[in-house]
Amino acid sequence: MVKLNKIYTRTGDKGTTALVSGPRRLKHDLRVEAYGTVDEANSAIGVARLHTGGMEKLDAMLFRIQNDLFDLGADLATPETDEPPAYEPLRIVDSQVTRLENEIDDLNATLEPLTSFVLPGGNAAAANLHLARTICRRAERLMVELSVTEAEIVSPAAIKYANRLSDFLFVAARFANDAGKADILWVPGKNR
Repeated sequence: MVKLNKIYTRTGDKGTTALVSGPRRLKHDLRVEAYGTVDEANSAIGVARLHTGGMEKLDAMLFRIQNDLFDLGADLATPETDEPPAYEPLRIVDSQVTRLENEIDDLNATLEPLTSFVLPGGNAAAANLHLARTICRRAERLMVELSVTEAEIVSPAAIKYANRLSDFLFVAARFANDAGKADILWVPGKNR
């Protein structure tokens, strides 16, 4: 159970932050960068949700994803160690990845196939979902980098979740753009 009574603690004033499991890391540590970028993606989804009124199905999916992103942040902020933890750490599980895949398929079934790449934009919901997608891709890159760093572990389910989430956000942006009808397509070499 999370309990936040006092917001500032002054414990980070020297450039470190505590992981869920207790150890302190520099605020520019790769693990901190990874879960901080997950938080950034979550915030971008929150902005996108300001524009999803009337799209109840999509908004409900995004709300669930925002909760999942806190799970992902907790997963990343609790590194696996050789020491058994005093509590069961929160981890991303394969069923969360499967749910994303099912939701991608559900939204994508309403869209016409693409004939070109989509330029980020369209309406406000779609533009913000594209922004969230690119932030999610950055989080995924950081997670992969962390996973190949000596003495660091990132679960395969967490990496799969980030990968699938960026796919979901792409399809969600198209869905929000009048089921893809308002997508702005890339025209190769148009401005030569």
